[in-house]
Amino acid sequence: MKVVVLCAGYATRLYPLTKDRPKPLLHVADRPIIEYILIESKKLREVDSIYIVTNSKFTHVFEKWKKNFSFAIPIEIINDQTVSNDDRLGAIGDLHYAIAEKHIDDDVLVVAGDNLFDLNINNFFSFAETKKPYVTIAAFDIKDTERAKRYGLVELNDEQQVINFREKPQLPSTTLVSLGLYYFPQNTLPLLKKYMSEGNNLDQPGHYITWLANTYKVFAYTFDGSWFDIGDFESLQQADTFYRNKKK
Repeated sequence: MKVVVLCAGYATRLYPLTKDRPKPLLHVADRPIIEYILIESKKLREVDSIYIVTNSKFTHVFEKWKKNFSFAIPIEIINDQTVSNDDRLGAIGDLHYAIAEKHIDDDVLVVAGDNLFDLNINNFFSFAETKKPYVTIAAFDIKDTERAKRYGLVELNDEQQVINFREKPQLPSTTLVSLGLYYFPQNTLPLLKKYMSEGNNLDQPGHYITWLANTYKVFAYTFDGSWFDIGDFESLQQADTFYRNKKK
């Protein structure tokens, strides 16, 4: 299985911290965000390669970090060739770019490079395996209707199948949030090309999940714990406090 970590954003809301440093390399409790993600990924014995997708502005920064980060699984940095927020490929565009660039023909675990979650990733993977050949996403109940307006929200049936997905609704009917963690079995990879060929939105992953849920099937693994979407200074500080306390 391959892991693709999406790190090609420009994180303008976190300027000046991210003016010369990509968001996934910002520190939380004295460790770059991305290292928490990679350490979790390593718990899955099926993972044999990790690809970090970034942009032309930050490729050299990731390469420098990689030289000083010893890891048991091979890591490759992929430059998506974009240079600014205006020409970015979007999350789905970057996933497609990585798959095409590295000729990936395997199960793929996709992780957003700015998401920190405190869950048992083996439980997530075990659940996803039972739902093959379909896609599985991770979900978390934030229990806050106002906050829910900022995220992609999922509604599930009794079998944990996604029956509705809404991206940042103004009137949330649920507080179950889709996280930046997705499992795509090998057989589903050609669907990505079909989605793109139809001229669909390539930026937010929620649009692709909606399309998959309507044309195929998608399941969601829900977990209790802690989750941080590092999008602003407040969430960065909250994550830092949580992980420092966890260390103690």
